[in-house]
Amino acid sequence: MTGTDGLFRRFIVFEGIDGAGTTTQAARLRARLEERGERVVSTFEPSDGPVGTLVRNALRRRFVVPRGDEDPVAEVDPRVVALLFAADRIDHLDAVIRPALEKGFWVLSDRYVDSSLAYQSIYMDLEWVRVLNLHAPRPGRTFFLEVPPAVAIQRILAGRAAQDHFETLQRLERVHAGYRTLYREPPADLLCLDGTLPVDDLASRVVAALP
Repeated sequence: MTGTDGLFRRFIVFEGIDGAGTTTQAARLRARLEERGERVVSTFEPSDGPVGTLVRNALRRRFVVPRGDEDPVAEVDPRVVALLFAADRIDHLDAVIRPALEKGFWVLSDRYVDSSLAYQSIYMDLEWVRVLNLHAPRPGRTFFLEVPPAVAIQRILAGRAAQDHFETLQRLERVHAGYRTLYREPPADLLCLDGTLPVDDLASRVVAALP
């Protein structure tokens, strides 16, 4: 399903490896749209809903799982994480995204389906993850911010006190490769942008490319 026409045309997604600047650009776009008098909802995935909270705890190794008589461990089977992401996405669509779009808002999401496909496919079959997310409509536009993993990890280490499960250079390199594989046949809504551009220049290119 495509979001370029109809209800999901105003659904805008920012994608990229950790440290690519998706959160910054989503905030910049919200400010630009509100300057024009548009109504905007900003959101993100994993969401802050009940399932999304479980996902975040798993990624931050705060999700302790008992293993019978063995000591509890903080690792969760990647298949479980993929299923949680898909469940969170259903809840996110029903609770936040679709209701806002139906009221005429723009919805800006920091990550969506492509993040699941790129990140989780480094541990399991891409097509299996894709099937889990067949329920999710495509947005009106996906902005992929292309940033070298070495640059991204420098940004992360400079700006955060704690890193999640994916925030190592080796993993970011694998996820970066996952995005490249995913976008060999790019979806119609995708626009790749140079995430190393100055923040304001990049924000102007995003606004110019809105559907």
